[in-house]
Formats: sequence, structure tokens, C-alpha cells
Amino acid sequence: MRHFYNIISYIFHPLFIPIGGTILYFFVAPYSTLEMQSGNIVPIFILTVIIPIIFFLILKNLGVISSIFLPTIQERKYPLYISCIIFLMILYKVIPNNYVHELFYFFTGLLTATGTALLLLFIKFKTSIHLLGMGSILMFMIGLSIHFETNITLAISLFTLLTGLVATSRLYLKSHTRNELLIGFLIGCCSQLIILKYWL
Repeated sequence: MRHFYNIISYIFHPLFIPIGGTILYFFVAPYSTLEMQSGNIVPIFILTVIIPIIFFLILKNLGVISSIFLPTIQERKYPLYISCIIFLMILYKVIPNNYVHELFYFFTGLLTATGTALLLLFIKFKTSIHLLGMGSILMFMIGLSIHFETNITLAISLFTLLTGLVATSRLYLKSHTRNELLIGFLIGCCSQLIILKYWL
């Protein structure tokens, strides 16, 4: 069972949330073009997956972090700083070149959530980044469904179940307390919910 929950934690690692939300958007959006898709998906994948992996390897070799799951509060600060910088680069450099209104606000929400998680570290509170990411995607899915008037209820229901599975895996592995999971989920949901009024 532990092996199963470890796999779940890797599959739904926060590293994949930005590119996951981007691909989800292009699946749902009725008017996306191939040029728009390649202009956003490729650079976002490089910036949010490839570059963080390179930084992780560097930080691990330097002894700054010990695991991809960042078990301690001190280890979490550097990756969150890097994430904030990457999200700013996407907002100011990537999306303006192939402007996608909805994606701009999705990444604004991710930046807000990541910044909030970083601030909480300074009061010694370790937010669950896994649940932060799942909450962000879930609320973004609901927003896309309303915005494009598309029925993706089945996908939303499935993702809700997966969110519960991720939360269970983090509890089983003793990576977080219930409060850390709940706060992470609420930060993810609320960061997207607050900005819905700007793009719905």
C-alpha cells in the first residue's frame, strides 16, 4: 500500500500542476489553434518541469534539499522562491507572446497560492503543496466549465476523487497533518476563486 501511495504522490506532484492546467485548458477551449497551443505548452513545459528538475538536481548535490517531496520547512523555501520567479517569467514573457486570457489568470492564481505558501513558511507552517496544486486545478476546471459552457462534470468529479486520493496518500505517508492538507487545498481553491471574476 505504501508503494501505491508513493506512486500517487509522484504522479500528482506539484511540479506537473502548471503544465497540467495548461493542457487541460487547450482540451476544453473550443477556439484554440495549433500555433497557440505550441506557443504556450512547449515553453511552459520547459519552464515549469525541465528547469525545476535541473534546479532540484543542483540543490540536492549542494545538500540544500534531500528529497523531491521537500520534507522540512527550510528545504521548501528555495523551490518556492524559484517557482514564484518562473511564474512571473511566464506571466510577463510567455503568455504575452501568445496571449491566452484564461491561462494568464490561472498562472496569476498559481503565483498567489505559491507566494502564500512561502509566506506561511516564515511562521513555521508547512502547507501541503500537493493539495494546493490539486485545489488550483479543480477550481480552474470548474471555471473553464462555466466560462465555455461546457459540460465536464465527469472530469470534475473524477478529479475531486483524485484530490481525495492524493490527500489520503499524504496522510498515509505521514508527510502532512490534516490541517496542512486542508490549508493547502483552501489556498489553491481560493487563489483561483478570487480571480474568477476577472475572466468569467
